[in-house]
Amino acid sequence: MGSRIYMDANATTPLLPEVVEAMRPFWMEQFGNASSIHRQGQHARAAVDHARESIARLLNCRSSEIVFTSGGTESDNLALFGVLQPLLNNPERPHLITTAIEHHAVLHAAESLAERGADVTFLAPTASGLIEPEDLRAAMRPSTRLVSIMFANNETGTIQPIAELAAIAHAGGALFHTDAIQAAAKLPLDLSPKGELKDVDLLSISGHKMYAPQGTGVLFVRRNTRLAPIFFGGNHERQRRPGTENVPGIVALGKAADLARSWLIAPNAAGAGSANPTTLSSLRDRLEQGILARVLEASTPGSGVNGAGTLRVPNTSNLYFDGVDAEALVIALDLKGLSISGGSACQSGATEPSHVLLAMGLTDARARSSIRISISRLTTEAEVDCALTLVPEAVARLRSLAAAKAS
Repeated sequence: MGSRIYMDANATTPLLPEVVEAMRPFWMEQFGNASSIHRQGQHARAAVDHARESIARLLNCRSSEIVFTSGGTESDNLALFGVLQPLLNNPERPHLITTAIEHHAVLHAAESLAERGADVTFLAPTASGLIEPEDLRAAMRPSTRLVSIMFANNETGTIQPIAELAAIAHAGGALFHTDAIQAAAKLPLDLSPKGELKDVDLLSISGHKMYAPQGTGVLFVRRNTRLAPIFFGGNHERQRRPGTENVPGIVALGKAADLARSWLIAPNAAGAGSANPTTLSSLRDRLEQGILARVLEASTPGSGVNGAGTLRVPNTSNLYFDGVDAEALVIALDLKGLSISGGSACQSGATEPSHVLLAMGLTDARARSSIRISISRLTTEAEVDCALTLVPEAVARLRSLAAAKAS
C-alpha cells in the first residue's frame, strides 16, 4: 500500500525524534526511582525537576505549580474532584459550571459530581461553537465554586475567549479550570501573575497531544489554590498526586515542551511545511479549502462560520459531507492509506453522533456525516496534495454507492 498519511493528530501525535532520544536513557541505563536518595534516584529526580522547569517555561508559570499526572483525563478529573469533592458535605451544594461541548473527561466527571450532590450547569455554545461570556455571567451564582471551560475544542478546533471567561468566574468568586489539551503547544499560553491567563487557576495538558508519549500529562495548579488529592499514597507532587513518577514519560514531556516553545516563537519562515503556527495554519487552510472547492454539498459546522470568523487552533478542520456516512468515509480513506477520524464516538457498542456538533445545532444527519482532519507539525505539502485527491474521490464513490442502493 506504500507509506501511510496520518491526519489524526488531535487523537494522538507521533513522537518527535528528539523526544525519543531524550527519554531513551531512562528506559534502561537511568532507571532510578525519583524518590530514592541514592545516586540513581537523585539522577532521576534531577531529570524530573528539569522537565518540570521546561513545562513551566512553556506555560510561563512557576515550576512548583506543575503537577505531573498520567494524562489529560486524570488532570481534568483531579481539577474537578480536587476542588469540589471536599465541598460536597457542605450545607450549601457547590455549583459547577461547564459546557455541553467539553471532552468526556470533563463531562463525565461533572455528571458524577452531580450524582454525588453537586449542582451542575452545562452552558450551550453558539452555532460556531463559542461560549458567550454573557451566558457564563448569567449562570454564575453565590454558590458557584468552579467554572471549567475547554480552551480549544478537540473536534472543531474552536478557541474560547478563556481570559474573559476566567475573569468573569473570578469576579463571581469561583475558581477557573480549562482543559487546554488541544491548545498547549499550538497556542502561546501565559499563566504568569500578570499574563493574559492570570485568572486561570487550573489548566490541563496531555503529553500525547504535543508529540510526547501517551500516559503523561500535567495539571497546572496556581499557587495558593486549594486542591484535594483524588489518589492516596505517598507525598509525591507536593501531596497533590501520589505515585512513583513515570520518569521516561516526564522527561519526554519536558523535551516536547522545549520543542513546542521554540516552534511557537519561530520566525514566519517562508516555504511549505509547518515551521511555525502560521505555516501549519496555511497548510490546514489549503487542505480544507481545496476539499470544499472539489466537493459539493459540503461545509464546516456553523454554515462556514468556523472557517471565516471564529478562531481555531492551526491544525484542525471539521467538515461534513451531506449524504455520506462519516464512519464509512473514515474506513474508505483508511483503506487508501489516509488516517482521519469521524465526528462521532463509539459508546457502549453503538456509534452516536458527536455531542459537540449536536450542541452547535447540526442535525443528526449532518453530525453523522462529519469528519475531523487534524494535521501535525510533520504533515507535508505532498501529503496534503494526496489527501486533496483521496477525500473527494472517496466522497464521490460513497455517494454513488448510496444512490445506486436507493434506486
